[in-house]
Amino acid sequence: MSTMLDRMNLGVIGLGMGRGHLNDYVRNPRCGSVFLCDMDATRLKATSEQHAIPTDRCYTDYKALLCDAKKHGLHAVSVALPNTLHAPVTIAALESGLHVLCEKPMAMTAIQAKRMLETARRHNRTLMINFSFRFHPTSQALKRFVDSGAIGNVYYGRTVWHRRRGLPGFGGWFGTRKLSGGGPIIDLGVHRLDLAMWLMGNPRPVTVSASTYNVIGARLAKEQKKTFDVEDLGAALIRFDNGATVILEASWAGFTEKGEDMVTQ
Repeated sequence: MSTMLDRMNLGVIGLGMGRGHLNDYVRNPRCGSVFLCDMDATRLKATSEQHAIPTDRCYTDYKALLCDAKKHGLHAVSVALPNTLHAPVTIAALESGLHVLCEKPMAMTAIQAKRMLETARRHNRTLMINFSFRFHPTSQALKRFVDSGAIGNVYYGRTVWHRRRGLPGFGGWFGTRKLSGGGPIIDLGVHRLDLAMWLMGNPRPVTVSASTYNVIGARLAKEQKKTFDVEDLGAALIRFDNGATVILEASWAGFTEKGEDMVTQ
């Protein structure tokens, strides 16, 4: 962002995951007016009442919100929608002159992601993807430690996020490939991979060898007669241009020790 504003007017498009964004915005003293958008009118009404947001700042159509952006003095929006909508809505917001914080994964394809970046640069707007793990105090401390040279050259890493039973509700967009683009690799794995690459100095990937599986999820979904056509486990070996290697693992279900998540870096 080219100038630092004392207060920013912010919008949240999508009030599923977007409610987390909203909760942080309304607590931030630098946040001015907040605008909401969700096609579910019931959820929109409940969320606006919870945070005392006037109805004239609430929209069921993101295009209408973007049309009114200048009138309201809107500066930026969070895009927290199903993955298939990340690219088109983000591009539309950037073209409306807004800065964007988009939920991960960035897009359904690399081509879409490139278009998002090109649009942000063309309109001189800031585009950020919500890789929030970078901002955890432990991650910040570890980054300073690595950058100091205290542990030498990092040439190998293994990053893991396994859930024992973290499958999303069957039949929803999370488990439908045409809406989500994939399963735990782009839900959990992208967080772990981003953090690992950031800690290693962002080397450029040159080769990837990977496998995905849908065994536990497919069986459980079939029992419930619901759709689930994404992976429930993925694993990859990634080599970088500096010779470094990373092993990535992510799953929504597994026969592991009792507990919700196993996360390692």
